[in-house]
Amino acid sequence: MNTSQNSSDLSYTAYHFKVEPIAPGCDILLAELGELPFESFENTENGLSAYILTKHDRENLLENLQILNSDEFEISFETEIIEQVNWNEAWETNFHPIHIVNRCTIRAPFHPKTNAEIDIIIEPKMSFGTGHHATTFQISEMLLDEDCKGKIVLDMGCGTGVLGILAQIRGAKSADFIDIDQWCVENTTENLERNNCHGNVILGGAEKIDKNYNLILANINRNILVRDIPIYAKHLQEKGVIFFSGFYENDLEIIKESALNEGLDYVKHQLKDDWVAAKFTKN
Repeated sequence: MNTSQNSSDLSYTAYHFKVEPIAPGCDILLAELGELPFESFENTENGLSAYILTKHDRENLLENLQILNSDEFEISFETEIIEQVNWNEAWETNFHPIHIVNRCTIRAPFHPKTNAEIDIIIEPKMSFGTGHHATTFQISEMLLDEDCKGKIVLDMGCGTGVLGILAQIRGAKSADFIDIDQWCVENTTENLERNNCHGNVILGGAEKIDKNYNLILANINRNILVRDIPIYAKHLQEKGVIFFSGFYENDLEIIKESALNEGLDYVKHQLKDDWVAAKFTKN
């Protein structure tokens, strides 16, 4: 049997988008790209980069993206072929431990163990959610002040699974993890094992939610949040808590309005690098 693979099966094509204005352009673009077979996304200084296996790329891949035909935004892009790399070596070079209020460290397996109260091991590969991004960092920080004991948790758009893992370490009874990206599902499963945690890891979107939770963590983007807030509210137990992040400060009022319409009360928010993490309750 021939076990060799064509290099195009192992390489990725990166689409580097320049977006003006960035907000809400990147949120809209990300939501539309999420319907295509892209595996990973990265916010950049000028917009957004999206990564797809080269074998899934095609000439007319972006032809149905409505935002590219909108007069409200100026969007251009370049593509780049990225050959298969040794992800462990790449992350060892670029991934540094994250320290959150001297209580929690998020580190890779190749970093030495710290004396932090909470020590989380994450090997991110191409998944989003290492704690470096302001959204993940802020929800992690807010979770350190949240009573997680005995809670049933949903990590929505889980990426690496770091937020649900943190909730479990802080005493949550159980956690479910949902993401539209197969890579994230596999990565979360691996990271759960690394941290001696457990949970159901599910491929899909909000349509996969089939039970109620005390605590929901939704770090996605504005458009998807607004679309799915009714589903989150339906599956949040009375007096339950939900954290939203993945949007800019000027989008907070939109999130508040959408949440209020579904019976969710605003509690507080915090800001880092123009990104917001906000807490709501169901009373």
